[in-house]
Amino acid sequence: MAKPQTFDRTLSKVSRFVAACKLYIRMRLRESSVEKQIQWVLSYVQGGSADIWKKNVMKELETGEIEFKSAGEFLAEIRREFGEEDEKSVKVAELKKIEQGGRTMEEFVQDFKRVARGSGYEGYPLIEEFKWGMNSSIRRKLMEVENQPSSIKQWFKRVITLDRNWRESRRKLS
Repeated sequence: MAKPQTFDRTLSKVSRFVAACKLYIRMRLRESSVEKQIQWVLSYVQGGSADIWKKNVMKELETGEIEFKSAGEFLAEIRREFGEEDEKSVKVAELKKIEQGGRTMEEFVQDFKRVARGSGYEGYPLIEEFKWGMNSSIRRKLMEVENQPSSIKQWFKRVITLDRNWRESRRKLS
């Protein structure tokens, strides 16, 4: 079971650090007290201003100024403190740039789901970003049909089917 890399407040590392800590706690520290789990997480917070933040949190925990009912609650605080809003901005920018390119629609849909998670986009705005990321030939075909999908899941299903059919027909013609 891999332990998380040390966390130094770098925005791009927040999600990975939190996810790695959650997984390790579930796998190895499940039976430990919340205090021990939090101390374990803090042992991986190192470097620069992260050390200052860690010292402040440790002091607040010791004096009872703050208290966490679970390690998950503490990790949620780390996410809020170090990047939730900035992370959302990064996700939105990535969502606006994602393109299908030479990938199958199945590959594109999985990547799109990954990027969309945490962006705050849902409903119609999410569908629009998805449509503009897919290759224009597939988008054009879908825009010409009478009953367009109304949810993002329906869009995913329809474009995957369309892409599979197109690839199968090309293979048969070859």
